This record gives sequence, C-alpha cells and structure tokens, in this order.
Amino acid sequence: MKLSSPFPLSSSPFPWFSISLTGIFLASLFLRFWGLGRFNALVFDEVYYAKYANNYLTATQFEHAHPPLSTYIIAIGMWIGSHLPIGQDMVNGLTGSLRSTWSYRWLNALTGSFIPLVVAGIAYQLNRRRSYAAIAALFSAADGLFLVESRYALNNIYLVILGLLGQLFFLMGLNQRKQWRWGLLALSGMFFGACACIKWNGLWFLLGVYFVWGIAWLIKWRISGIGDHNSDVVKRKVSRNPLINLTQLNVIQILLNFAIIPFATYSLLWIPQMQMNPNYGGFWELQKYILEFHEKVGSGPNVHPYCSQWYTWPLMIRPIAYFYQTAQTIHEQVPAYPPLPSGAGKVIYDVHAMGNPILYWLSTAAILLLILLFIQRLWLGVWGVFFPTTTNYMILYLVMNWFGNLLPWVRVTRCIFLYHYMGSSVFSSLGLAWIIDRWLHGEQRQRQIWAIIAIALILIAFAWWLPIYLGLPLSPQGYKLRMLFDSWI
Repeated sequence: MKLSSPFPLSSSPFPWFSISLTGIFLASLFLRFWGLGRFNALVFDEVYYAKYANNYLTATQFEHAHPPLSTYIIAIGMWIGSHLPIGQDMVNGLTGSLRSTWSYRWLNALTGSFIPLVVAGIAYQLNRRRSYAAIAALFSAADGLFLVESRYALNNIYLVILGLLGQLFFLMGLNQRKQWRWGLLALSGMFFGACACIKWNGLWFLLGVYFVWGIAWLIKWRISGIGDHNSDVVKRKVSRNPLINLTQLNVIQILLNFAIIPFATYSLLWIPQMQMNPNYGGFWELQKYILEFHEKVGSGPNVHPYCSQWYTWPLMIRPIAYFYQTAQTIHEQVPAYPPLPSGAGKVIYDVHAMGNPILYWLSTAAILLLILLFIQRLWLGVWGVFFPTTTNYMILYLVMNWFGNLLPWVRVTRCIFLYHYMGSSVFSSLGLAWIIDRWLHGEQRQRQIWAIIAIALILIAFAWWLPIYLGLPLSPQGYKLRMLFDSWI
C-alpha cells in the first residue's frame, strides 16, 4: 500500500519550502519553551487539569466534567518531566504533590509546536501549492491564542491538533486509490474519536466532514455530472484535489470510518479512567454526569467575567485574562502573596488568551468573502452548473468546516469562551492564507502589494502583542496600549 506524504520531496534546487517550515517550527518551539516555568502557580484551568493529572499519578480517585484523554496526556508529561534534570527551578505543591511548573507544561508546549506543520499539511493537500502551505503554517504560528494555550497545562491544544490530524488523514485518504484509502480513513476516524475524548466539542471537526460530504453528494445528485459540452472546461480547470473524490465514499464507508470507529476509539479511551475511579460509575453513567454538569452551568458575568457569546468570537470582542499580577520592579517574585493593592504596581504581568487581532480580523473578512462565493456556487449548483474545480471544492471545504466548528455553539446556553472558537479560526485563517497566496501569484501588482502588507501587519501585530502572550513585564502605559478596547480588559 503506497501512501502519499502530506508533503512531497522538493524538486527545487533550493529547498526553500523545507527551510521555511523548519524555521516556523523552530520559532514555534522556541516561543513555547522560552520561560515556560514562569509563574510558579496554577494558571487559569491548570487548577483542574494539572491537579487531575497528578491524581492519576497518586492513585487519587476524582470526578471530571470532561472526557479524560487530555488529563492522561498531561499526567504522562508530568511524570516524565518530574524525572528530567531540567526545568526543576520552579517547584510548588499546588497540584497535590511537589511538582515543577515545567513538568506539567512541557508536553503541551511540544504538542502546540507541531500545529503549524499539521495546518501546512492540510493546506498542501487542498491544492498542492507549497507557497499556500507555508503561508498557512506562518499564520498558525502567529496566532497568539494557540501560543498561550500551548504554554499551560490546558486541554484545548490537544483538541485542536487531534481534530486537525483527523482532517489531514481524511484528505490524504481521499487522495489514495479506492482500494488503498481505507487505512487512512480509519486512522482519521480514530483521531476524531480521540479528539472527542478531549472535549465533546471535538466532534465539531467530525461534523465538518459530514457537512462537506453531504453537500458534495447534494451537488452531484442535482447536476448528475457535467455535460459533454463542458468537458473541455472541466479538463482545463480540474487539478489534483482530494475533495473531488468525496462522492466515491458511500454511506457504509462514512458510517464505518466516521461513526463506528470514532465511537469505538472514544469508548476505549475511557477504560483507564473507569479502572482508576471505579466508585464513579460505568461508561454511560459518566457520560450522563458530564451532560448534567454542563447543563447546570449558567452564563453571564456572574458565572465568569470572561464569558462571551459565539457571535463575538470572529471579531475577538472578549478575550480572556488567564493571569494578572503587578509588582514594584521586574526583580520581584511573581505571583506575590498577598498581591499588591490595585494601582500600586509599577510593572504588570499579564497573560491574555487572545488571538492575533490583525490575523483574526482579516481571517473573518476572508471567510465572509468565501461564504458569499459559496452561496453563489451553491446556487449555480442547484441549477446544474457546478464545475468540480479546486477553487470550488476549497471554498466548500473551508466554509463547511468553519460552520461545522461554530454553528453548534449557537444553541449552547452555558458560559462559553473565546478559546471555543479555535477550531473555526483555523479554517478562516486557511481561507485568508489561500486568498493571499492567490494575490501573491496573480498578475495584478496592486494585489501583490496588499498581500505583502497583510503578511507584514500580521507579523508586526504578533510581535506587538507578544508580551501578553508570554506574560512578559510591561509598564502600565505599555499594557494600556495593547488593550485597545475596554472589553479586552
């Protein structure tokens, strides 16, 4: 069985593509590990995940309001990190045992460093353009929310990478011949099942696959193929795009690979949790507990000051402060107990879980443009005019996966946060990267200039807001300059 790699071997005399991806990966790795032990505390939801992970290591029974996979992973990282000779300078007992901050964060940092490469793999599978893959990887690396989530013992980074791996192997499977694709599609289903075992909203990545497959079949049913008089047009416009093979997947293949296998994977991953916590019921009792727990969670500032509505996420109206402390000088220990009175500090340490503002806003504009194009192409498809081109299928894929990761939140009544948009933001960012890549390689000089300006602004914005991604010391004036809106504070 011959499998296609996410990236081909470069045929260029100068391997610029390999060098660019290596540089992006190394930069991501450096930013995630630099000062990783900073803040000898449990930051944001580390008060849950780091403690729960330590419970596994100490055989302490506990009940958890999310599926257990991310906690397993953090526990493994914590055990390995506790036996390494590095990162032991910051130690606390906040998890229930004496652990270094580095021990419960390093595996998140390593995992998050690979996300730009997975995004690049998806981009390359979509249209076989190395430049598009490199730009997509760059934008993923320049997303501040992904950077913040990677530097603490939280679970969202695992949800995103597993969901994206499911998407990547889905596309790679479609690129294989019919008799050879089953293994990759089964692996895709396993990743989707593992993603759901991080949080239930990991299923949104799987929902995107159903959306794309369903729309492709709807179009095929409506137009019943392209007529002979259009065959020359099709031959000129069709290129290697795995999504053209979507309708080769029948209902049985979809149910096996994207229902049965994900559910089986999800169920098997619960076994360690049930064995280590036998007093909290069996598999179905635990699912019921999770559902009831989240149904009881309210919404609004009384529940959590950083709750935000789903429709505010594309414009990043309400990001989240994960950590905030002040000090008199940069030489003082932070966090300090008790903290300084309000207004007394001359140095501010802030970790804000927010995306790159320029990247978010441009990506939102890009996905809105693609939605309009999708509506136009879908309308033409209703009347029997839909060409199976790379452009049409990329629009279908990006729009449906963006909606798949966003629309389920419309009916959620509990408190939700900006980080729940991370899945959708990947696809809007892929849409922006695609438009910019087309502009860069187009014939219009003005569009090329605008594309270069957009890339430059995204990188400048990333550098400008980097101190609040990494929790670096800022003066009160520097902090205020970065908090552009009152809703950000």
